[in-house]
Amino acid sequence: MRLNEDPAAFEAFYRRHVDAVLKFVARRVSDPHLAADLTADIFLAVLDSAHTYVPGRGSEIAWLYGVARNVVSAQHRKAAREARATGRVAGRRLMDDDDLVRMEERIDAERRMRSALEAMAELPEGERAVLELVAIDQLTVAEAAAALGIRQVTARVRLHRARKTLETVASPAAVYVEGQA
Repeated sequence: MRLNEDPAAFEAFYRRHVDAVLKFVARRVSDPHLAADLTADIFLAVLDSAHTYVPGRGSEIAWLYGVARNVVSAQHRKAAREARATGRVAGRRLMDDDDLVRMEERIDAERRMRSALEAMAELPEGERAVLELVAIDQLTVAEAAAALGIRQVTARVRLHRARKTLETVASPAAVYVEGQA
């Protein structure tokens, strides 16, 4: 079929089959706007795939129903994906402009901590573990040592080394945790 090259041939094809396609779609969807959209999509797909029609394999209408079935199935899959996405956010309040401003302010306020965390990623595991527990999780050195199963002296040495290493990368204010020398 040369439907995509011959507008008159496409128009004749469309007129021959539009009612059958509308019935096909109407049996599968209940929204009239969606039915009209799908019918248009089906005939657009026909233009794109006309070269795949082989007369010896079946009638035009059988081939057309195959195209229609694919278009309608794709729509059902899309609707299912949208329903799942909607379900994930259902009951949640979406962010308004004030929320976005507060979020931007929070992100800006945490910039120094992000740079400290990035620098911490380069530390040896033992030093990083102590520093995370003390600086981020707000444990005392004794509590961090207990959590890691090491002696308190070892924890203090690791914390000191981690802070010294980070002072060369980040600002001292981002590294020092008040009251936990």
